[in-house]
Parts: sequence; C-alpha cells; structure tokens
Amino acid sequence: MSGHFQPLRSSRVLRKIKEINQPSGEQVLFNRNPRNLERLRIAHKPTGYFLEKPGRSFWHKLELTVSGRYVTAEVKHFQNGPIIGASTSEWAIKKQLYKTADTPAFVNLARVLAMRCLQSGITEMTSNIEAVAGGKVDKFLKTLEENGVKLQEPERYVAPLPWDATRQEKPWEVQEDHLEQKQQQKKQVSTKK
Repeated sequence: MSGHFQPLRSSRVLRKIKEINQPSGEQVLFNRNPRNLERLRIAHKPTGYFLEKPGRSFWHKLELTVSGRYVTAEVKHFQNGPIIGASTSEWAIKKQLYKTADTPAFVNLARVLAMRCLQSGITEMTSNIEAVAGGKVDKFLKTLEENGVKLQEPERYVAPLPWDATRQEKPWEVQEDHLEQKQQQKKQVSTKK
C-alpha cells in the first residue's frame, strides 16, 4: 500500500462539505451581540406594576451607592443584573484620588464609568437618581452626559397595525435626508467655534 492514500474520515468529509457550501465572494456575518435587539429598540422591555414609584420599564439602569467611605456606580440590566461597574474602592481609581467620597471622586468615577459603558456599547440608560443642584451627585450625572452617555432610554418600537393612522419611523432605517441634515448641523457647530 502506498503512503499517498488516506482513508475518509468524518472530519475530512465535513470540512469538504463546508468548503463546497460556503458562498464564494460573499462573507457571511453572524451578529453575536446579545444586546442587538435592545439597540434596535425592538426587544422586550418589562413594564412592572403600575403602582411602583420608580417603575421597571428599562433595559439598563444606573445605580449609585454612596457608603461612608466609598462610592459605587453600576449599570444593571433588567434580566442579568449588574453589567458594568466602577467604584472608588478599586485600587487603580483609589490610588489617583485624594479622598474617595468627595466631589472630584464623583466626577472621576463618572468619567471611568462612561468610558467603560462606551467601550462595551452601552450609550443609553435610565436613571432615577434625584440630585440636588450643584451637589456631588448632580456633577456625577452631568459628567456622565458630557462623556457621551445618555441618561434616558428611547421608547420601545412597536410595529404599527394596518389601521393605525400614524406610523413611527423604524429605528434601523436611516434616511438620506436625515444624514445630510446632521452633517450640516455639525458644520454649523464647527464654524461657530
């Protein structure tokens, strides 16, 4: 028997089948983002009970916990619990702060949390935090917004029924007119500076 012949194995057969069935020229992309439907605004959003004060109608919610010595901020998903968090008790953050519960600590914690949120793709969240104007918590919320995190989630898109008089714009469709308007607004802002 010569050394050139190799018997058929299931792994070789499966590899050949995959090579034959793969479309040529086009790449097939699979979206593995579990939050994709939330980004498209069509995922289920829990409503909770109507008598609850803060309510449960959110995908992501910002929670701020202030203890005597440390401050902790977390973004919680309605199903999975805490997703992203930052605390002044973390060694890397605590090392850069003079005190771990003063106003600069709140501002820097907001910057770190905003950076982590943007890196993980969360740009919008609900916040029920009541803040006193000019206080630590107010500066925390303002810093989050300045760094690109919106503190209000968009409404869930509900498919219109055939007899509905008005139809919402679908969030996944981008119109050419809207893009041109946004580009013109950016140009006007840049010329004012």
